[in-house]
Amino acid sequence: MTYAPSRLREEIAYVAYHFHWSREEILDLTHGERREWVSEIARINTRVNEGG
Repeated sequence: MTYAPSRLREEIAYVAYHFHWSREEILDLTHGERREWVSEIARINTRVNEGG
């Protein structure tokens, strides 16, 4: 199974935007680690947007 380049770009942009990490730092993460950070950022955004 290959990882879609467009999905990888989305994840890199999302993490870089929120955490200001470099592309290289993000690409050094394993797929699982990157997905965990994407999920955590989404949880943070949800809390902030809901006022909590």
